[in-house]
Amino acid sequence: MVTTTASSAASRPLLARATSDRGLLRAFLERDRLFAAYAICDLDVREFARTRWGVALRDDEPVAVVLEYGGYAPQPIFVMGEPAGISAILRDVIRPRAAYAALLPESHAAVAEHYRVEPGPPMVRMWVDRPSFRPYPADVARLLPVEIGDLNRLYQLGFTAWLPPSAIAEGVYYGIRVEGRLVAAAGTHVISPEARLGVVGNVLTHVDYRGRGYATAVTGAVTAELLRYCDQVVLNVRSDNPPALQAYRKLGYREHVRFEERLVHRLEGGGLLRSLAAPVRRLLGRPEPARRPD
Repeated sequence: MVTTTASSAASRPLLARATSDRGLLRAFLERDRLFAAYAICDLDVREFARTRWGVALRDDEPVAVVLEYGGYAPQPIFVMGEPAGISAILRDVIRPRAAYAALLPESHAAVAEHYRVEPGPPMVRMWVDRPSFRPYPADVARLLPVEIGDLNRLYQLGFTAWLPPSAIAEGVYYGIRVEGRLVAAAGTHVISPEARLGVVGNVLTHVDYRGRGYATAVTGAVTAELLRYCDQVVLNVRSDNPPALQAYRKLGYREHVRFEERLVHRLEGGGLLRSLAAPVRRLLGRPEPARRPD
């Protein structure tokens, strides 16, 4: 009997190519459903047309996936899988000049082969399901598309892009008003009826009304609505934001993984030049140059 070790498997050649095989992509992404929640939701028909996908294959088996979501600048990208596969996809298939990348710490080096990675605090992926959810009773109301102006006026304090009315019509948004003024809101980034997954986002409370539990209340209302037809709901929060972490824990959210969301800029051949220069330096007996840590 021949035993295949991890090192011998990793030495076999990789093929990186574009793909639109939703079945292949879903099967791979479901290996870490909670971390890949955004990408899984993007497999739904409505979102899929806005995406480009690259896959790395070894012996016809996927070992890495990279998603590029169009329509934004810089484009969001999501990477998952073996570092060598991620590097091959970013070299040959998915090559934006600048992107906003979501990646696990162990994928950082593979991305840095092709991109300059801006520094930033780790992000926390949190999740909740029906058994763990704890409702937060409060006087909240679901927002309607005609209220998009009020929502954008609130978000203007913390977001640079205004939302269209379709964001409310196609998603789930709840808000709190004080004397008729919208002072807190939460909504959804994406929902997948197919995968029964929902992603909460755009949580914001006006600075004059913070510390009153409003963010917890609106997030709880959105979460409760999503859990009517989703098996899990996820959200992201910065690791250096303890009040937000505590607010989401009150609702039953738990930490799944810490990851990076970083702005990245294409090295324009720098990664290839470095890979060629290193063996030449060793041949000539010259030391490696010092590099600034990302």
